[in-house]
Amino acid sequence: MNFQKILVPVAVIVGSVLAYRSYGWAGIAAVFSVLIFGVLLNFNRMMQVLKRAANRPIGYVDSAVMLNAKLKPGMTLMHVVAMTRALGQLTSVKDAQPEVFVWTDGSRSSVTCTFVGGKLSHYELFRPETPDLPPSGDAAPPAP
Repeated sequence: MNFQKILVPVAVIVGSVLAYRSYGWAGIAAVFSVLIFGVLLNFNRMMQVLKRAANRPIGYVDSAVMLNAKLKPGMTLMHVVAMTRALGQLTSVKDAQPEVFVWTDGSRSSVTCTFVGGKLSHYELFRPETPDLPPSGDAAPPAP
C-alpha cells in the first residue's frame, strides 16, 4: 500500500490544526505557503526534466547497460526520464496499465521498463548477439 497517499494529507491536516492553535490564521497562512512552495518546487523540477528531454530523440539513451545498472524498482517515470534525459518509446497501449517504455542506445542494446501506477515495477536489458569475427593477422597484440 502506498502510504504517501495517506500520510501527506494527514500531515497537512495535523500541521494546519497545530498551526491554527499556536498562531491562529497566520499559522494557516504559513502552512498554505509551505504547501504552495513544495508544489512549485516539484513543478519546476518536472519542467526542467522535460526541457532536457525535449532536445533528445524519443527512446534514446547514451548507454543502455549503465541505465540498467542504475534502475531500481519503485523509481518514478520522471526519475527515469531525468536519468536518461529522453522520453521513452511507448510500446504498450496508450493510457493503459501497465505502461511499457523502451530506451535504446547506439549499439542497439535496449532497456525495457514496465511502470505500474507511475512506478517502475520491472526492467530488462536486451543486448543483441554480435557475430563471432575470425581473428585477423593484422590485429595488434594485447598490451602488456
